[in-house]
Amino acid sequence: MAEHIDDMLPPAEYITDAYKGAGKLEGKRVLISGGDKGIGRAAALHMAREGAKVAIIYHQDAEAAEKTRAGIEAEGTEALVIQGDVASRPDCDAAVQAVADAWGGLDVLVNNAGFQQPRASLTEISDEEWQDHMAVNMNGMFYLSRAALPHLKEGAAIVNTTSINAFVGNKHLVAYTTTKGANVAFTRALAKQLMDKGIRVNEVAPGPVVTEIQKTFKGYDDDILKNLAAPIGRIGQPRELGPAYVFLASQDSSFITGQTIHVNGGMICNG
Repeated sequence: MAEHIDDMLPPAEYITDAYKGAGKLEGKRVLISGGDKGIGRAAALHMAREGAKVAIIYHQDAEAAEKTRAGIEAEGTEALVIQGDVASRPDCDAAVQAVADAWGGLDVLVNNAGFQQPRASLTEISDEEWQDHMAVNMNGMFYLSRAALPHLKEGAAIVNTTSINAFVGNKHLVAYTTTKGANVAFTRALAKQLMDKGIRVNEVAPGPVVTEIQKTFKGYDDDILKNLAAPIGRIGQPRELGPAYVFLASQDSSFITGQTIHVNGGMICNG
């Protein structure tokens, strides 16, 4: 599945025939925020191919959400599409409850929804914009995790999306980078809190990837968008992130918690 996002970016690829499912998430019930596009859609399709029932939360793009639904169902499993704003506690509570009502519980939560807005100077970031970053990128992770916990049993997993920027910084994305650093701290602390319950908490830190969020650079600095690349020589594809989420959600990673998988094309960050 590929999709053209912008003329400055290559078409986004979400999953290919080369990825062979092995039943690693057979029968698992998964909820993914921001699952309509980008990395969230890739995670959804890869988990569906591994046998999971997959629910996604999307904010506004119903058309994109339906494409993800179609992709999940094409893998022969059940899909649930939920409209909601992760910045809203009631929406997060309702999304988790919808999954529990539909499928009798929840096994995997993927906190992936994100917001970014580049600014050249800290003085250009308004109070409202700062709070918008916190509301989506950090509050949403908190609200969904808190709502999910009563439904998560031993063997369950939470997989969060942070960013390479949390580890190396980004002068254009001070607000976004700050929230991604908070995601790292949240992941590590919650992993320790939930160890005794047998629930693992880990995160994926993507480098530059072909996703809609990159379009925020359009009009801000088109050269950044046109020249996005990792040291490996190119921008990454969402399909190259999907397997990392499968790994952290499955029992293949049963001895891993509180950790970060860096999928960034060679951006060494020592984190």
